[in-house]
Amino acid sequence: MKFTDLGLSPKVLAAVEAAGYTEPTPIQAEAIPHVLARRDVLGIAQTGTGKTASFVLPMLTLTEKGRARARMPRTLILEPTRELAAQVEENFNKYGVNHKLNVALLIGGVSFEDQMRKLDRGADVLIATPGRLLDLFERGRILMNGVEILVIDEADRMLDMGFIPDIERIAKMIPFTRQTLFFSATMPTEIKGLADKFLQNPVKVAVDAKISTAETVTQKLISAPKKDYEKREVLRGLIDGAKNMKNAIVFCNRKKDVATTFRSLEKRGYSVGALHGDMDQRSRMTMLANFRDGEIAILVASDVAARGLDIPDVSHVFNYDVPIHAEDYIHRVGRTGRAGREGDAVTIVTSADKRYVDAIEKLIGNKIEWTGDASPAATDDEKPKRQRTRKKATSTAKAEAVNETVLEDDAETKSTRRTSRPGRRKSADTAAETNDAVVENTVEAKAEPETGENPVEAKSGSNEDTKPSRNSRSEPRKSGRSKGKGKGNAKPEGMGDHVPAFILRSVRVEKPAENTEEVA
Repeated sequence: MKFTDLGLSPKVLAAVEAAGYTEPTPIQAEAIPHVLARRDVLGIAQTGTGKTASFVLPMLTLTEKGRARARMPRTLILEPTRELAAQVEENFNKYGVNHKLNVALLIGGVSFEDQMRKLDRGADVLIATPGRLLDLFERGRILMNGVEILVIDEADRMLDMGFIPDIERIAKMIPFTRQTLFFSATMPTEIKGLADKFLQNPVKVAVDAKISTAETVTQKLISAPKKDYEKREVLRGLIDGAKNMKNAIVFCNRKKDVATTFRSLEKRGYSVGALHGDMDQRSRMTMLANFRDGEIAILVASDVAARGLDIPDVSHVFNYDVPIHAEDYIHRVGRTGRAGREGDAVTIVTSADKRYVDAIEKLIGNKIEWTGDASPAATDDEKPKRQRTRKKATSTAKAEAVNETVLEDDAETKSTRRTSRPGRRKSADTAAETNDAVVENTVEAKAEPETGENPVEAKSGSNEDTKPSRNSRSEPRKSGRSKGKGKGNAKPEGMGDHVPAFILRSVRVEKPAENTEEVA
């Protein structure tokens, strides 16, 4: 079958021929006739099979007659991301080169003024993301009662991004007599329920309905440690060792990882760029254009670049992170091996990613080959056992060494068989005896100044005789412990065996004034 057999207008056929295409893809061959017949279509096909052209070409044919009025678009195409919306605009400009249709693109990150000027002139084709469309509608800049064709592209992505409530709201603004087209690479159960709400007696066009990746893509898994810097080292090894690599897309799950991986590769001299949702629209479009034109060889991106982007001749895809949703793996891998070309897709897997890999293999119905080291699932199961065994052996060796030491000490004395607590008791007893001796010396030193001898010689004595309050007492303070020990006037009352060290320090006693006069 050729494009001339599908019923397209001569202007469209001329543009298709000028683009170098002669035969339609399976999804195009089945969907285009139904769209031209004004039927609602539910199209399911894997990425890279030409779904965009399957609704762009018949829409150009259907809108050749008539003109749009100000603020009243004739057709509406909803896309989940800005990149997909911009790509659809490129398709309309490419295949509508022989038409005089006004195409308006409504996406975030771009000035409102330019978009409102296009709407005021009248838009035959309006391509928009849900958020910006609703924003302009609430401002009263768009009237939706003139829409004849509604296209919901990448419906499953709309569901994942939480756009379904917005889609339902937009669908209520459009006349009930519209023609609705649904296109997606996958069709979960939730999307089927929504299709029943939006479509009226639709024609289901399913090409390669079995969810799988392209046969021209060689898929492999490689194990890596959990630490990020070690994963980046594995990634660099894959890039350096890739055969016949023209360019590559490195997919990460988080925007933070995109930025970190980009800086790591850029620091080591790779020709690399970054793409994620937090970048402004101009930077995102510039980065995509540089990658398409070959100015950069490696594009580190989030899943923003995974859905529907037509970047021809991507030779390699590296999944730095295993996608959490198995469907995202199909879209990522679909960036390579497009239009019958060969491609390679390598996924870096850590021990925490095993369940995600199992879900991917279950979805595609095939086992993915491991390259390099074995699957981390087996090694991680054995690794903790080896660590526990090594730890147990070390603990046993330490215990045996302690036992031998205790037995040797026990041969000398039985008191060291226990823990260090007896040692502390022994030290305490020794300190108590020392304290008793110091106190006795202190008491003896007290009496020396009363005999008239030089008090300078009694350096270890107490300073009680220099304090009037102590000398005014008729009797010295008695210790409660002196009875048991029989050592006379002992320690101060209330301290027991534990006398603070600062009390036991010897104090230099100053020479009394009367002695000084005698010397003089």
